[in-house]
Amino acid sequence: MERLQKVIARAGVASRRKSEELILKGQVKVNGETVTTLGVKVDPLRDRIEVRGKPIRLPRMRLFAFYKPRGVITSMSDPQGRPVVADYFRAIPERVYPVGRLDRDTEGLLLVTNDGELANLLMHPRYGVEKCYRATVQGDPSEEALERLRRGVRLEDGLTAPAQVRRIRRGKERTVLELVIREGRNRIVRRMCEAVGHPVLHLIRTRLAFITLKGLSPGTYRELTREEIKRLRSSFKQSSK
Repeated sequence: MERLQKVIARAGVASRRKSEELILKGQVKVNGETVTTLGVKVDPLRDRIEVRGKPIRLPRMRLFAFYKPRGVITSMSDPQGRPVVADYFRAIPERVYPVGRLDRDTEGLLLVTNDGELANLLMHPRYGVEKCYRATVQGDPSEEALERLRRGVRLEDGLTAPAQVRRIRRGKERTVLELVIREGRNRIVRRMCEAVGHPVLHLIRTRLAFITLKGLSPGTYRELTREEIKRLRSSFKQSSK
């Protein structure tokens, strides 16, 4: 069950605030009955909702796991004509958009959806969704440097939250690290590694929550199953308890 004004807004009829005004003005009916009070809850799959005499239609909710290639802008348009995420979703009839962002030089997992509520949950700092990265860094970080990353590194915009860090491959000139973080500040992994003296040479996001790049190659995507979406939503409910 969802609040009536939220369902109307999700259908694209009007903003949430405007939807509330429509209800108060008596311009909304649910199953043939005029509703004039806020807070009424409806089942958008079963209840017939009309606004100014016309039934509303909810868009199909879509959620995709997309392997963003390096060099692609996390946007649906770009005034400079550079490649953008939208270029890969021309065949999807719904208006979808990226959840969060990966910088131009970072490749890997990006969620793309038209579900604003789910997008907000995924990005909200309160829930601290895990994000896993594989970073190829310059040089061979010492245990002290890795421990700094694990404890938190002071950046110009504050101390980072503790991270899980482990070496995957070690070398004198470059080392591959796996970092798991729960915050989404701009270019944070790059800035963390640079702060401990080991700039990132290549960066890929491999996982977000339990969703991975399995089966994907750069520039491809897959739609998440109902079971996966249900699992995502239930994880937020557990976190809020």
